[in-house]
Amino acid sequence: MHNTLVILVVGLTPQLVGEHTPALKRLAERGGLRPLNTVTPAVTCSVQATLMTGLPPGRHGAVANGWYFRDLSEVWFWRQSNRLVAGEKIWEAGKRQNPDFTCAKMFWWYNMYSTADWSATPRPMYPADGRKLPDHYTYPPELHDELDAKLGTFPLFTFWGPMADISSSRWISDATRHVMETRNPTLTLTYLPHLDYNLQRLGPDLSHPELQRDLRDVDALCGELIDAADREGRRVIVVSEYGITPVREAVHINRALREAGLVSVRRERDQEQLDPGASRAFAVADHQVAHIYVSDPAEVPTVKALLEGLDGVEAVWGEAEKRENGLDHPNSGALVAIAQPDRWFSYYYWLDDTRAPDYARTVDIHRKPGYDPVELFFDPALKSPRLSAGWRLAKRRLGMRQLLDVISLKDTALVKGAHGRLTDDPDQGPLVISSEPDLLSAGPVEAQAFKALVLAHVFEGEEGDMASRETAVDDASV
Repeated sequence: MHNTLVILVVGLTPQLVGEHTPALKRLAERGGLRPLNTVTPAVTCSVQATLMTGLPPGRHGAVANGWYFRDLSEVWFWRQSNRLVAGEKIWEAGKRQNPDFTCAKMFWWYNMYSTADWSATPRPMYPADGRKLPDHYTYPPELHDELDAKLGTFPLFTFWGPMADISSSRWISDATRHVMETRNPTLTLTYLPHLDYNLQRLGPDLSHPELQRDLRDVDALCGELIDAADREGRRVIVVSEYGITPVREAVHINRALREAGLVSVRRERDQEQLDPGASRAFAVADHQVAHIYVSDPAEVPTVKALLEGLDGVEAVWGEAEKRENGLDHPNSGALVAIAQPDRWFSYYYWLDDTRAPDYARTVDIHRKPGYDPVELFFDPALKSPRLSAGWRLAKRRLGMRQLLDVISLKDTALVKGAHGRLTDDPDQGPLVISSEPDLLSAGPVEAQAFKALVLAHVFEGEEGDMASRETAVDDASV
């Protein structure tokens, strides 16, 4: 077996590999770079589950970063149990090939309760007094204190939100190198989210100095990881999930459904809460893709016609289109809406901002019934946003209940980049870079073939055997 390191660099595209990414460029020159034909929706959870299993979302079940759990009548985003993902995972296939195969899964999603040998993932603490404290979850449990002792507390508040920066990626990179040095896994999977932040804040404009700095910063981390892999004799793969495209404004899909009398809400202290179980139709918005759940199948054609006439909607998929695009799973909505290239879907369902729920103005990825990229920005109306956030956090540390309401409700145009829809130009889409040119095909890499590609890097000379076994596993799971 050849030990292999897989670095997932979020948002990296062929057009971003160049003068500002010398380490990645060197890896591509000594090995090879190919576009990745990803899946719809091109979002973190769906793509990572496909890369892990070799299955489309319609088979593994991660149809978005979150979906409507019909048995609970609730929308849940960013769940972490690996048991939500069907199919054999990369490391399970590796162990089937050789029982000595081991895997470290560092901050890839669906990381809790997996069968990987070592893992770490963001996991805040939520004390009963309402605070949210930075932390992470590991397996085995003792790895948690070991990483904290070496690296300090995981910087959760720079992993996402208006203060997101390179420090969270740095922590993950350092933790990954520590695990490689101390555990020597056969396969190491690591995740660097840094590029995603300003690509959504600023758009994929390479002339912007901040984006150039981000590319240099994440490339430096990649360079350290690649150098460590080279010293330890590891093969290297770099992959991304999606490409970011420029956008100008949101499509308020739930507001359109609300105005048509299809979305139900309940009042709590003069605030409106989405009531999905009572709604005739509502959308779970996730970047440029939205799942629309319709309670009465007889109303699906009416809802479809309404959405097809909505400004900013490119397509609305029914059963046939979902099946054709590998998104036909019970977790999916009755309909799936795809935004136009320069638009994205908001989750907003209220029609009056004074009735918005209290979490709407906060960074709250678990309570919001949809993805909210506006969380990457401080409210422009705040005169001293960092001071305002610091003051609120200080009061929390003193044990006071304090809402961290620093996010805007009015400025969806702040968002300049989005993803979820497949990019029209492969140069603006995701990629695969490998240190082993002989293991890359001549053309693009299919996302569903990535699992087999990783295993080929580990088991050189057994690619044909692995490919046939992958096919057998897929056929058995139909």
